[in-house]
Amino acid sequence: MQATRRGLMAASTAIGLGGALPRARAQGRPKIRIGVLNDQSGPYRDTSGLTSIACVEQAVQDFGDRGFDIEVLRADHQNKPDIGATLARQWIDRDGVDVIADVPTSSVALAVAEVCRQKDRVHLNASATSVALTGEQCSPNTIVWSFDTYMMAASTGGAMVKAGGDSWFFLTADYAFGHSLEEQTTLKVKAAGGTVKGAARYPFPDTADFSGFIMRAMSSGAKVIGLANAGLDTVNSVKQCYEFGAMQRGMKVAPLLMFLSDVKALGLDIAQGLVLTESFYWDLNDRTRRFAEKIAARTPNNWPAQSHASAYGGALHYLKAVADLGPAEAKRSGAATVARMKAMPTDDDAFGPGRIREDGRGLFPAYLFQVKKPSESKAPWDLYTLLSTLPAEQAARPLAETGCRMIRA
Repeated sequence: MQATRRGLMAASTAIGLGGALPRARAQGRPKIRIGVLNDQSGPYRDTSGLTSIACVEQAVQDFGDRGFDIEVLRADHQNKPDIGATLARQWIDRDGVDVIADVPTSSVALAVAEVCRQKDRVHLNASATSVALTGEQCSPNTIVWSFDTYMMAASTGGAMVKAGGDSWFFLTADYAFGHSLEEQTTLKVKAAGGTVKGAARYPFPDTADFSGFIMRAMSSGAKVIGLANAGLDTVNSVKQCYEFGAMQRGMKVAPLLMFLSDVKALGLDIAQGLVLTESFYWDLNDRTRRFAEKIAARTPNNWPAQSHASAYGGALHYLKAVADLGPAEAKRSGAATVARMKAMPTDDDAFGPGRIREDGRGLFPAYLFQVKKPSESKAPWDLYTLLSTLPAEQAARPLAETGCRMIRA
């Protein structure tokens, strides 16, 4: 399928940051170009989209002027790998883009990662979750900032099994991300002595009616319906589970990748009691609250979740590495820039201190939350109660199990 005209036109929209200097003074200064490639019109528009763009822009602002200019470009990949890869090549070859950031939808992210590897540019992933990005398809040019399907399976899946949810039926988006999430959670369920009663894979992104799949899950005898999907698909799945009485009959619904904006869209009347995992929540501490206030001022109708915060943290750390390495060397080699990012400890208001592992996986804790009852919420975005914390090293798949070819035996 050829890239659509809408997708290609979106690639030409750019925002210049760090460019407030008079033109005469700006001449001769190096310029770093960051292309934010995400879903701005489809099912992941709230979990990435304009809020992730705002987070990258905030990272640029917080980084400040350190002797080089920074420009942020944006485009909508429409959740199609061919469009994502075409835009990535166009940005790199025509526009001199140095790093491609965000990139939700695992199939798109894997395609963009390969383009960045071939072109020696940086793929800074904030919101795709397939473990293949740091596993069998790992690359010296790719970083996955703070979460993946292993983390969701280990935290949410593990917690559900411990609470008695030892038989599962999966409702799975039929592409790389959904398959990875189902696979990783199945491994955790079976390792804990549980069973999988079945799975229903639905076409992505062309499914809105999940009723038939939910009825299959309800008749399977499973205790848990595992939702191996994200964004609007998760919202619609939970709503329809509620409408068909799955929750009322005692089945647990486990959204394996759910974001703050999804809970807000559902409303607490329906979402209350759901258990989910995020690597970031705005109300964890003073630093996360300070970060969230900045982003909320830019996108007041969509407060940041882990995907948005990852776009911020990754972009800020990338810029620090550029300053440390030197913009000329950073522009020459994306792999060298990623290597410098791995060598430097990370620290920002969204995630606090952390590091990037050899396979490109960022190491940060995972937080297990329960969605509040309406009576417990004190503000519009006061939605979570913290249940437990999974340490950073346990939230990431063990290096020996990744299959990443960059890891020496």
